[in-house]
Amino acid sequence: MFIIDKIAFLGPEGTFTHEAASKITNNLISYCSIPAVMESIQSNKHLKGIVPIENSIEGPVGITLDSLIHKFDLKINGEIILPINHHLLGKSADNLLTITDVYSHPQALAQCQSFINDNKFRTHHALSTASAAKNILTMDNSGAIGTSKAAELYDLEIIKSNIQDADNNQTRFIILAKNDHEITGFDKTSIAFSIFEDYPGQLYNILGIFAKNNINLTKIESRPSKEGLGKYVFFIDFLGHRNNKNIKKILYEINNKTPFTKVLGSYPINKY
Repeated sequence: MFIIDKIAFLGPEGTFTHEAASKITNNLISYCSIPAVMESIQSNKHLKGIVPIENSIEGPVGITLDSLIHKFDLKINGEIILPINHHLLGKSADNLLTITDVYSHPQALAQCQSFINDNKFRTHHALSTASAAKNILTMDNSGAIGTSKAAELYDLEIIKSNIQDADNNQTRFIILAKNDHEITGFDKTSIAFSIFEDYPGQLYNILGIFAKNNINLTKIESRPSKEGLGKYVFFIDFLGHRNNKNIKKILYEINNKTPFTKVLGSYPINKY
């Protein structure tokens, strides 16, 4: 099948995912959902795709994790960590005093509550920060909370920068492909696994494998396995590449001690 050399990303244009993807290339094409991005890679339409996987305030992106486990055989090839800076956008004639109504995605509105309350704005939900920015082009006395990329795309002014409540707001995006990255020497590996429910202390024993091999864990979280209440899949990120000799040994040991293990990929640590 013919492979287009563009990188797929979760759209629309002007979102934070678009901003993250633009750090790699401008040869991009947007898709309307995370599974659609993944399907475009699996069906050979694109070599790579970019989707969000976790936010420092909102937590994991469940549909990304669930899709990697249950629906697609893809690998994490890289990661991009992007500071989430929300801006108040408006038309060139607008200023802070002329704006009465603000539009954005519900999550963006929630992350800028102090600024919204201080200015007594009326808020309105939009499908995305990008669509909010596009929509205010035809509205009076209206602003949008969005990205600098959206301001650039729709010829809007940034009326007020960095209006988010938390300064440490970051989103981690992953680059997906059919193969993960070769060893660079500064790598991390992501895996998912389940445990035997009737085996007391099994999660403790799995985590102990990393401790006894002096391997640092950078993330651990759980998701419902979709196999019944109280059944979970655990996700772990740790330092090292799956093709390193000691990591191979660890993965072999985990695989023999769990009913399900899946290596999601090895990739450079925050390369972009």
